Amino acid sequence: MRVLQVVTDMNRGGLETMLMNYYRHIDRENIQFDFLTHRPYEGEYGSEIGKLGGTVYHLPRLNPFSPGYRRALNAFFAGHKEYRIVHVHQDCMSSVILKYAKKNGVPVRIAHSHTSDQEDNYKYPIKLYYRRQIPRYATELAACSRKAGDWMFGGAEYILVNNAIDAEKFEFDIKTRDKIRKEYGFDDELVLGHVGSFSKAKNHDFLIDVFQKANKRLPARLMLIGEGALKDIIEAKAHSLGLSDRIVFAGKRDDVAELMQAMDIFAFPSLFEGLPLSLVEAQAAGLPCYVSEAVSDESSVSDIVKRLPLSAGAETWAEVIYRTDISKRRQMSDEIRRAGYDIKENARKLEEFYLSRAEEV
Repeated sequence: MRVLQVVTDMNRGGLETMLMNYYRHIDRENIQFDFLTHRPYEGEYGSEIGKLGGTVYHLPRLNPFSPGYRRALNAFFAGHKEYRIVHVHQDCMSSVILKYAKKNGVPVRIAHSHTSDQEDNYKYPIKLYYRRQIPRYATELAACSRKAGDWMFGGAEYILVNNAIDAEKFEFDIKTRDKIRKEYGFDDELVLGHVGSFSKAKNHDFLIDVFQKANKRLPARLMLIGEGALKDIIEAKAHSLGLSDRIVFAGKRDDVAELMQAMDIFAFPSLFEGLPLSLVEAQAAGLPCYVSEAVSDESSVSDIVKRLPLSAGAETWAEVIYRTDISKRRQMSDEIRRAGYDIKENARKLEEFYLSRAEEV
């Protein structure tokens, strides 16, 4: 049975990496994934998708007011009657896709929430409108966390699909740590790390302020993994503060597990979140993690996560980071499994969910 995953694109991001984790570990003799994207390119995961047996399809950018987009969406589902399950990862805008899936007879239609809020911009009222349409077109609701599900679905019943990882891949390895730190010339400095897109939600602006104050207390470096619309602005801020030579803008990477070995502390001061995959990965790597109170409780799968209010200010965050004991690194894979974030078990559960829903219709 082929399941259609609907996304923006299949570049390396938290959502996309989560989907690939499931795709790699699900029993592909029973379930195959295809991907319907809203960009004209295959994406950074495109080659691997093909090797695993999947296909990447393309639509124009998602614009519910565009007759051309609506025609393309309708034509896709009219021409692909093989799908009994469509799993949409477009948050509030999922109802747009699900409407045409329903129109063309797709029996199982899943809306999946990956965030607990949306940016306060001109699109916000539009997104709220389409969020309210989801119950009309979805047969199933899913979320990465309670906070994300409660925000998106307003009290309706939903299932949790954990942002699960291959925990063993992130286990601490001293040889890898030494190798990466040597490559970047980190010496004995404290290395603060972050993984996430350069967007308003991730709050890089505040993170730079924290790093500036931490760096005044002891020699430190900051490694930022990711890309995004605000990257140039953050780079400019780092330059204006004289921090350019202290910060590594590593870009999108396929070796996050290795780079995390070189870090000492993971900082995640988000303004809003669902359940960040990178935070689960950081815990699997044994990194002390400092997160804002906006990050969902379920993401704290161990006691190495500490919550700090953003209202405490950058100085307080820097003080806490400065006082962190980084002399020991725990092996965390067993804790990750016990917390329910091991990909093997979660892939089995998702497979059972798909098969059971398909059998009911």
